[in-house]
Amino acid sequence: MAVGFFFIYLSYQNTTPEDRDSIYKYIKNADYRFVLASTFFGILSHISRAIRWQYLLAPLGYRPKTINAILAVLIGYISNLGIPRSGELLRASALDRYENIPFQKGFGTVIAERVVDLIILIGLVFLALILQYDLIVDALQIENLNFFQLIVVLFLATLTFIGFRKFLSRSRHPMIKKIKNFINDLWEGMISIYYMKNKLQFIAHTFFIWLMYVLMFWVIKFSIPETVGLGMNALIPAFVVGGLSISATNGGIGIYPYSVSLVLIAFGISKESGLAFGWIMWTCQTLMVVTFGAMAFFALPLVNRQK
Repeated sequence: MAVGFFFIYLSYQNTTPEDRDSIYKYIKNADYRFVLASTFFGILSHISRAIRWQYLLAPLGYRPKTINAILAVLIGYISNLGIPRSGELLRASALDRYENIPFQKGFGTVIAERVVDLIILIGLVFLALILQYDLIVDALQIENLNFFQLIVVLFLATLTFIGFRKFLSRSRHPMIKKIKNFINDLWEGMISIYYMKNKLQFIAHTFFIWLMYVLMFWVIKFSIPETVGLGMNALIPAFVVGGLSISATNGGIGIYPYSVSLVLIAFGISKESGLAFGWIMWTCQTLMVVTFGAMAFFALPLVNRQK
């Protein structure tokens, strides 16, 4: 959160009073029909994510209600705004409580889902590199990456994993047995993707989710006159950099608008329009998550009041 407020302060320091007035006017005069369209695409992505999650749970013998899966997903997103990455835990906990799906198995499927999303994100990063190599390298500081250190870290991590696995297999302590059972259930959830009967539907939902993410971002350009002419060669790099920056702070507060604006500025967009675009996009996402996530917190126990 402190990092987020630092970037808000940085944005404030890098703009004059006249710039801030211009940013305010851009935001005030934005065409909010497109902001609502962006929100609609976001909701569709969340619904699709919940349905996709059901495909992962099916091989484990669990078929949660669609409404419970959707509400759990929404709760997870609002939780991430408060404590980053806590949403994945809360999603699994919600279905553990209301659908009797063991937490470790549910959490394992969430991990599998995130791995798939990571693969798609890496693909988008490569696409952005193809479109604007120098810009993305500068934004992500890839040229400073030390591959030798990366190899050493991966080697040590592998040795640690092997050693920990041997320790678990040889130990007979009751607590170690509980840990082994937890890990086995977690692993069962993670590999459920290999036993799915609906692989094509899963892939279709995956691409649909990310298409909705891109459309959420793309449609915002029509809300500000200066950004209407931006093409995908500019929006894809901005989308990727913005998406990667979200994990740096709670929901990308501060850093998301700042990062997006830097990319758009590189394509000839004014600083004021770039920051306005970033803040409109971030505010749209955040209000959607807060509104529907808060509603989900209230709705989940009401939907399941029979239990």
